[in-house]
Amino acid sequence: MAWAIGAGSSGSTPFAPAVGANAISVMRAGLVVGILGFAGAVLQGQSVTEAVGSELVGGVSLTALAATVALLIAATLVALGVFRGYPIATAFTVTGAVVGVGLAMGGDPAWAKYREIVALWVLTPFVGGGIAYTTARLLRAERVPERVLVPTLAALVGAIVVNVDFALLGPAGGSGSIAGELAGTVVVVALGGSVGSPRELLAIRGAVTLALSLLVALALAADTRRDAENAQRRFLLALGGLVAFSAGGSQVGLAIGPLVPLLDTFQSIPIVALLLGGGVGLLAGSWTGAPRMIKALAQDYSSLGPRRSIAALIPSFAIAQTAVAFGIPVSFNEIIVSAIVGSGYAAGGAGVSRKKMLFTVLAWAGSLALSLLLSYGAMTAIESL
Repeated sequence: MAWAIGAGSSGSTPFAPAVGANAISVMRAGLVVGILGFAGAVLQGQSVTEAVGSELVGGVSLTALAATVALLIAATLVALGVFRGYPIATAFTVTGAVVGVGLAMGGDPAWAKYREIVALWVLTPFVGGGIAYTTARLLRAERVPERVLVPTLAALVGAIVVNVDFALLGPAGGSGSIAGELAGTVVVVALGGSVGSPRELLAIRGAVTLALSLLVALALAADTRRDAENAQRRFLLALGGLVAFSAGGSQVGLAIGPLVPLLDTFQSIPIVALLLGGGVGLLAGSWTGAPRMIKALAQDYSSLGPRRSIAALIPSFAIAQTAVAFGIPVSFNEIIVSAIVGSGYAAGGAGVSRKKMLFTVLAWAGSLALSLLLSYGAMTAIESL
């Protein structure tokens, strides 16, 4: 399952806009995204992994057999999409498979979690595509100087990055953000270690975020003055790297989440071992299977230039990190394709393939329904034997 996701979702989508803008080659993109996806899986993968493994069905715990059935069906469907050149929504497929086997085992639907998941899935095309469209329009507008707008966008991205939680930061067994850790340092140095009110701590963290974002904007502005074209290219590649990292943190949970209940039996295996194993699978998929899907996304959905690629990647990164923060399985194919189409329409629908989009949406809906029905039917048949 991890290989199929690395080849089809986390491995292909993050750098597809950069490849479409000729900022990086297809093979180099597959190499880089594999490494960054592995890092994201290890440093950010725990929340989505636990959600997929224990929050999709209530009243039952997945057995090894149930996890095998769910992953086998989901991986087969995703792999078929990879080889056919259509980006199957991995979150739809895995969620449907896990819910199917869980219900077949007599579990109860987790309606509260389903509402969270469906809300994000439904909003993603509109929010991601809308932000991409607006950003692309601004980048094309002559009244807004690009030397001002691009550093401003970089500052917004920087504000998100410094507030993202990482496993290496924060207390033991927890996570923390760059801004949070620096704010804590300010409290120790300036206030002598005394903890202020939540409002004061929030104000300090906001000031730290603002300062770091300003540094990012100033650095890109200086780079733009030296060489505007290469500065834009480097910003685009940095965005692709952030999305690749986020993809690893989100998508690894779809591959190894069904295995989480088994940790109660094999208590000597820590969850970080699952994350490492899933990360290796994503890495292998990115290196061996992603180039095909990168080409499909970069060329078949919309003709992308550097500006529209930047516009597509910014909301993709923000939505991905939102999903990781709330532990919601999300499809990177849905995120990226929606953003690519939104940015493409900003140029009057430049190169947007409506036929390709129609087949893609049908594949997304079909993968959810098919994985649910197949996994439910297979598990029911097995339980009856």
